[in-house]
Amino acid sequence: MFFDPYGYHGTSFEQTYRCYPASFIEKPQIESGDKIIMPPSALDRLASLHIDYPMLFELRNDAAERVSHCGVLEFIAEEGMIYMPYWMMENLLLQEGDIVRVKNVTLPKGRYVKLQPHTKDFLDISNPKAILETTLRNYSCLTTGDSIMVAYNNKKYYIDIIETKPSNAISIIETDCEVDFAPPLDYKEPERPAAAIPSNKQPSQAEEFPDESEPKFSAFTGAGRRLDGKPLTYQPPPVSSPALRGKQPSVANVSGQPSVGSTSQSTARQSQGKLVFGSNVSRAPKETQKEAGKEIKPEPPKKEEPKFQAFTGKKYSLRG
Repeated sequence: MFFDPYGYHGTSFEQTYRCYPASFIEKPQIESGDKIIMPPSALDRLASLHIDYPMLFELRNDAAERVSHCGVLEFIAEEGMIYMPYWMMENLLLQEGDIVRVKNVTLPKGRYVKLQPHTKDFLDISNPKAILETTLRNYSCLTTGDSIMVAYNNKKYYIDIIETKPSNAISIIETDCEVDFAPPLDYKEPERPAAAIPSNKQPSQAEEFPDESEPKFSAFTGAGRRLDGKPLTYQPPPVSSPALRGKQPSVANVSGQPSVGSTSQSTARQSQGKLVFGSNVSRAPKETQKEAGKEIKPEPPKKEEPKFQAFTGKKYSLRG
C-alpha cells in the first residue's frame, strides 16, 4: 500500500500515504502555504517520469470523497508519510495518520478567482489586497470549494474559494489572475428605511371643509379715534365676521319691512370682497330709503364743546 521504489509501473505518479500535520516536524512555514513534504523515494520516481514543472499533485480522501490540490516543498519525510498544513487536512476531513491518495496532475493557469472571507475582520485590514497578494505567493494552486488560511498580525483569517476559471482547479504560478471578493459570511446589509406607502383613504370631511366657526380675518373692523382726543360724534355700526354674516337672520321692524341695518348687511354681503365708499343706504331701493327716513327721528342739537386750545396749561420755572 505504501510507496515501493521497485513497484511502480506506468508513466504517472500515484501513491497512498499516511498524513500528519506540520506540527509533527520542525517546518512551521508550511502552514502559510499549500505545499507538502514528501519522502525521498517519491522524488526518485518523479524524476524518472516526464512530468510538467512545477510539480502539482491531487490529494484525495476516498473515505470522505474530498479532493484538493497542492505543491511540494521538500522530499525529507519518512517513507510512507507526508506532512501537510493543518488547514488542508481540515478541508479534506483528515485526522492524524489517515490515508490520503497523492497523484501528480497538470493544471491550467488561472485567469479568475472569486474569494469570500469568513468574517468582516479581514476587510478591516488597512490593505487586504496587498496582504492577500503576499500570502498567495506561497501557494501553487487553488481549488474551488477549499478554504485557505491567511495569517496576518498574529491572527488567522480563513477565506473560501468560491469560483475559479478556467477550471475548478487552477495554477497561480507566474500568471496574471483577476481577483474578485464576495461579501463576508457574517456581513449583514444595513436595513433600508421603509418607504412611505401612499394611503388611498379619502380625506375626512373636516379636511375637505374647514371649520366655519373659526374666526376669519376681517379688514377695517377697528374703532375710530380722533387725533385731538375728543369722543367721536358718530359711532360706526359693529361689523360681524364674514363667517357669521350668512348666519345672522334679517331683523324686521315693526312695520314688517327689513330694517336699514339688515339692508346694509345684505348689500355688504352682495358686494363682499370689495371696498364700498359712501353710504350703503343710498344703494337700497327708493321705497326702503323713504320708510327708513320716516322711522329715524332727528337728533336734538348738541351743545358746542369748547375747542382745543394749545399752551393753556400752567407754567413752571426751572428754578423751582
